[in-house]
Amino acid sequence: MHGQSTTTSGVLPAEPDLAHHGDAEVTADLVDLAVNVRRAPLPPWLAEPIRASLADLAAYPDPRPARAAVAARHRRPPEEVLLTAGAAEGFVLLAQALRGLRRPVVVHPQFTEPEAALRAAGHTVRRVLLDEADGFRLHPDRIPADADLVMIGNPTNPTSVLHPAADIAALARPGRVLVVDEAFADTTATPGTAAEPESLAARRDLPGLLVVRSLTKTWGLAGLRIGYLLGEAALLRRLAAVQPLWAVSTPALAAAAACAGPEAARAERTIAAQLEADREHLVARLKTLPGVRVAGRPASAFVLVRISGADRIRDLLRERGWAVRRGDTFPGLGVDWLRIAVRDRVTTDAFIEALAEIMEA
Repeated sequence: MHGQSTTTSGVLPAEPDLAHHGDAEVTADLVDLAVNVRRAPLPPWLAEPIRASLADLAAYPDPRPARAAVAARHRRPPEEVLLTAGAAEGFVLLAQALRGLRRPVVVHPQFTEPEAALRAAGHTVRRVLLDEADGFRLHPDRIPADADLVMIGNPTNPTSVLHPAADIAALARPGRVLVVDEAFADTTATPGTAAEPESLAARRDLPGLLVVRSLTKTWGLAGLRIGYLLGEAALLRRLAAVQPLWAVSTPALAAAAACAGPEAARAERTIAAQLEADREHLVARLKTLPGVRVAGRPASAFVLVRISGADRIRDLLRERGWAVRRGDTFPGLGVDWLRIAVRDRVTTDAFIEALAEIMEA
């Protein structure tokens, strides 16, 4: 069931492949700039609980300790937390549990799994496409007033734009479910500022708010599948009713509890500070290349760029050993867009050299 898109021109774009994800771009012989998962050894405070949990695999998973830990981190009661097998499961639960939706809206460009889950459950989805010329910023008045569900990412994948919390909060109202994908929120926590300054994870006063979180990005746990939902207890009970029994494994629960602790919070801010410096280096190097346009104001672990002929350049980069994420599978973008993961400066400099040589040829 195809969605409808709202654009300034009123023209519907070609239907993108919502099932395509960055891991499809990567092979063992390529340097991975396509997947937004941090690759680093697990710190002892995280590795040891996961390792210790392997001794308890004969027992069914007990989510209560991890649920309590996550709730405490976000200053919520445990009944306002639902642990999931990665953030992606949360989108499926939402789509399955809320089959009575009549006017769901997804704000694009953003991670495609939420819309894919809605469509797979039979929902007719309307799209609101943010504008490149405006830095892909959210304007709350562009969201249809009759939307009974609104989905948006913050910071948004793939644009890397961090929307003001007040703008997103303005979308909440009785009778509407407001879903905010904060999978990359911990990448915005830097020393000297409030941790996750635009996050709504601790807000309990907004009607219908559902915050989706992931622990797979910063901590490199994509293979473990762990995330969680934060929201009103009544809404989470509806979602839990369609969740399979024991959906989250014992090792994943151990990781969730560890990542909710004070050591994790301190480490996140240190990691995010280094990420900020590495991102600024990448953006500065990209801006030295004629014909490369960096989208918006990047604020997360990736940068979106527009380059004429990016589809061809992506193939040439692969021949030189580099994997980057194609942009045409995101609604609102096209073949001239690429998403590039932020890596260390040595890796970035080598990548920029390869990209420059291709563009100069």
